[in-house]
Amino acid sequence: MRIEQIYTGCLAQGAYYIESNGEAAIIDPLREVQPYIDRAEQDGAKIKYIFETHFHADFVSGHKDLAAKTGAKIVFGPTSMALGFDAIVGADGQEFQVGDIKVRLIHTPGHTMESSVFLLIDEEGKEQALFTGDTLFIGDVGRPDLAQKVIADLTQDKLAGHLYESLRNKIMPLSDHLIVYPAHGAGSACGKNMSKETTDTLGNQKKTNYALQEMTKEEFIKEVTTGLTPPPAYFPQNVMMNIQGYDSIDEVLDRGQRALAPREFEAAANETGAVILDTRKPEDFAAAFIPNSINIGIEGNFAPWVGTLIPDVRQEILVVAEDGKEEEVITRLARVGYDHALGFLKGGMAAWKAEGYEVDTIQTVTVDQLASLMSQGEVALLDVRKSSEHLSEHVIGAENIPLDYINQHMAEVNKDKTYYVHCAGGYRSMIFNSILRARGYENLVDIQGGFDSLKASGKFKVSDYVCPTTLL
Repeated sequence: MRIEQIYTGCLAQGAYYIESNGEAAIIDPLREVQPYIDRAEQDGAKIKYIFETHFHADFVSGHKDLAAKTGAKIVFGPTSMALGFDAIVGADGQEFQVGDIKVRLIHTPGHTMESSVFLLIDEEGKEQALFTGDTLFIGDVGRPDLAQKVIADLTQDKLAGHLYESLRNKIMPLSDHLIVYPAHGAGSACGKNMSKETTDTLGNQKKTNYALQEMTKEEFIKEVTTGLTPPPAYFPQNVMMNIQGYDSIDEVLDRGQRALAPREFEAAANETGAVILDTRKPEDFAAAFIPNSINIGIEGNFAPWVGTLIPDVRQEILVVAEDGKEEEVITRLARVGYDHALGFLKGGMAAWKAEGYEVDTIQTVTVDQLASLMSQGEVALLDVRKSSEHLSEHVIGAENIPLDYINQHMAEVNKDKTYYVHCAGGYRSMIFNSILRARGYENLVDIQGGFDSLKASGKFKVSDYVCPTTLL
């Protein structure tokens, strides 16, 4: 028997590969499925089942493509939703044979109504591992407010009540020695305060996870719903893609990897409603970029920020990328359902400038330069970190407009006023500045190194640290 966690940092997502005696199963696969096929071939194994813990909101699962390419059966927990593909709708307690081992489906509604965990039973009949999806994380549980966006008569309190019962009646009675393998870790928006650890024993979680401590249902509901913020707009759209189906990843990659010369790129930008998405490093973007393009760097939490800031997954996109990164960009867009990339700028910004096309820039300052400016008079600081980060610790006098909710709060930024903008390290502030620059805000200056550098310099008054109750 073999168990492998396949962790993707950009989405803070864990998929799983299980193999026994020539048969394999994949749990919660990502959109690009070839790595799972290659892994099974390496073991000389055939993928028999694709187990889905729930209808994912934060990414488009690879279940449909993987089933088409391997003949594996897709398995979901109990659901009445009409699926756009063939699948086994499993029953609570149903077992599936994979080689010499068994996988038992345990229905655990709460995060979503179909949410289920999968209990692995080894060749000797011993329970060994629990794949908990978004029902149970390390240090946290799945937020109970997402399914209400898809099923109208659900509320977060109803879902939290279901989650309370699932945890206490289905999961906590299981053996302490079980290894817990969740679908996400710290950085995912599917929970509010997850650990950076990606596995643990169930026994330790019973001792340390706040949601598994003794409390009434009413106390639990209050605990798990406190600190929730509105989920990204793309979440319900991804849910529906996971339920109804989607284009093959191969078609999406072929469509998005059209190399467009600068003249073709300009024509496509003028003739369509495409967003020009520049995926280079923030400092490279600041130095020269196509006017009206926005910067979301591929080297950060790219896919979640695209999903948060581009409201419609059907949005057409034109890509500017570093040479050789084009396929990675299109793949990572597809992971969160953005399947309508029209192509990329052939030769990148070097080719654009060589053809004499217009470029724009964003002004930046170092921490030392900012300190000098502040010594000469009042300077407006804009902190675009999450509200929880700002409340935890911030430069005294800084205004907080979280990047997550830029569209709702843009009117609070005065176009005629100069702002010095920072996040934690510089990634999010350049996204913020680029979006507002594309909408006519020309007086934003990016602070190099962000809050980390501001604090480390010792030149700025920082509030006393308060431990955050939520990471959302």
